[in-house]
Amino acid sequence: MKKALFTSFILIASINLYAQKADTLAVKQTINTLFTAMRKGDSTLLRSVFSKDMILQSVSNDKDGKAILSTEGADGFVKAIGTPHASVYDERIVFDGIKIDGDLAGVWAPYRFYLGDKFSHCGVDVFQLMRTADGWKIIYIVDTRRKDNCIP
Repeated sequence: MKKALFTSFILIASINLYAQKADTLAVKQTINTLFTAMRKGDSTLLRSVFSKDMILQSVSNDKDGKAILSTEGADGFVKAIGTPHASVYDERIVFDGIKIDGDLAGVWAPYRFYLGDKFSHCGVDVFQLMRTADGWKIIYIVDTRRKDNCIP
């Protein structure tokens, strides 16, 4: 009896670990697709990873050093990415933490943003994603922006 219970416990734990790893990889893929779309200037690919009501916010500092919050809807961001521009938008992230609870995922990712080969700014992206019938979709992004003191 003890062996059967132990074996059942190990089997259930293994299935849960596999599901968690598969979800983690799918969440990473969704975010990586966002950055691929940015580099390509592909608004259709970009839109494919966003939920319909996705929100973007940025925390930065005004000229006096005071923290300010900027908000943008997905449509404006998608339009900006899809509008032809001279330099490639190249955001390079490091996945620093992924948490998943059921159909909700949160991701913390330090980044460096380049216009072509030229460094522009850095900060941290925080993503919230939701599992849908079509896979993981980004429902919210908030980031910080600065020119120095970048997280490696």
